Amino acid sequence: MEVFAYLTPYLLDWLNLLVRWLHVITGIAWIGASFYFVWLDNNIRPPAPGSELAAKGVSGHLWAVHGGGFYNPQKYLVAPAELPAELHWFKWEAYSTWLSGFALLTIVYYFNAQAMLIDRAVADLSSAQAIGIGLASLVLGWTVYDLLCRSKLGQHDLAFGVVMFAFLVASAWVLHHFLSGRAAYIHVGAMIGTIMVANVLMLIIPGQRKMVAAMAAGGRPDPIHGLRAKQRSVHNNYFTLPVLFIMISNHYAMTYRHQHAWAVLAAIMAAGVLIRHFFNLRHRGRTEWRYPLAGVAVLLALAVAIAPAPPAPATAVNDPAARFARVQAIITQRCASCHAAVPSQAGFAAAPAGVELHSAALIHQNAARIYQQAVQTKAMPLANLTAMTEAERAEIASWYESGAH
Repeated sequence: MEVFAYLTPYLLDWLNLLVRWLHVITGIAWIGASFYFVWLDNNIRPPAPGSELAAKGVSGHLWAVHGGGFYNPQKYLVAPAELPAELHWFKWEAYSTWLSGFALLTIVYYFNAQAMLIDRAVADLSSAQAIGIGLASLVLGWTVYDLLCRSKLGQHDLAFGVVMFAFLVASAWVLHHFLSGRAAYIHVGAMIGTIMVANVLMLIIPGQRKMVAAMAAGGRPDPIHGLRAKQRSVHNNYFTLPVLFIMISNHYAMTYRHQHAWAVLAAIMAAGVLIRHFFNLRHRGRTEWRYPLAGVAVLLALAVAIAPAPPAPATAVNDPAARFARVQAIITQRCASCHAAVPSQAGFAAAPAGVELHSAALIHQNAARIYQQAVQTKAMPLANLTAMTEAERAEIASWYESGAH
C-alpha cells in the first residue's frame, strides 16, 4: 500500500499524458472534419440547369485534387433518390473528443480539486462544492444554449450570436467568483465543448437518422432536419477557435490570473470569432479583411491593457546576500514543496514544467520566471496552497528588480 501511495502521483501523470494525447488526437479529427465540411458547404457550386447532376437532385458539387487523386463531392438538396448501401457517419470524432476531455478534466482538476480547482482567495469551498459548481456549469450551458436555439431568437443569427456570447461571458464572470482562474477558464471551455458535442448527439445525428429512416421506408425526408443540423454545425464552427484557446490557456497565467480574467477571456473569444468569420466568408469567395484586422486589433489592445506595470526603481541595499537569503527562505517554504526533484506536495510526481527551486543556483537560474509567476501574475504558488503573503511577494519583487543578486 505504501508503494502504491508513493507511485500514485506518477501513475496519474501517465494517465494525464495518455488521456491528453488522446484528447488532442480526437479533437484534431473532429475539428478538422468540421472545418472541412464548412469549407465544402461554402465552396460547392450548383450544377448547370438541365444537367445530369441537376436531374439527380444535386444542389451543389465541386472538383478538388488531393494526394494525387481527383475528388468530386456532391451535395443533394434533401437526399438522393435511393438510399446508398453504405453511409459514412461523422460522430465518433465528437464523442471521443468530449469523453477524453471530460476524463482529462476529472484527472487534472477533480482528482486534485484543492490544488487545481479551488483558490481560497476567491472562495473557501470544499472539493465537493467546487466539483458540483463545475459540473452544474456544463449542464446549464447546454440547457440555456438549446432553449435559445429553439426560441424565436434562434431564427436570427446575429442576434442569437450576441446573446450567446453575452451568456458565455456572464458564465465566465460567475465562475471566476467561485473557482480558481485557471479552473474557471477550463470550465467555460468545457461548457462550450459540451454544447458542441450535445449538438451532434442530441440533434445532428438524430436528425440524420430520421432522414435515413424516411428513405428506408420509401418516403421523402423532411428537409427541416437538414436545416437544423446545418444551423448547429455552423454554431460549432464558430465555437472552435475560442475553445482551442481555452485548451491551451493554462500555459498563460497573464490571462487567467488577471484581476478581470473574465473580460480578458471575452476579448480573446471575440477575436477568435472574428477571425473564424473571415475564413468562412473567404470560403464563399468574399475577402473581408476588416474581420481579421479587427480580431488582431482586439488582441493587440488586450496585450497592452493587461501588460504588467514597470517595476519601481529599486532602493539601495547594503547587503544583497542577506536579502537573497530571505528570498531563498520564502521560496523554500512556499515553492519548493512542488518545485523540487522529488516534490513533497501531494498530487505532484515531478516539478511542474520541470522547474526546480531547491537550491540557490536554481533560484538564480529561474529568477525571471519566479518574478513573473509569483509577482506579476500571482499564478504561483498554485491556488496559493502554501499561503504566500503579499509581503513575501514584495520581497521577491524587490530582489528581482534590484538585479536578482
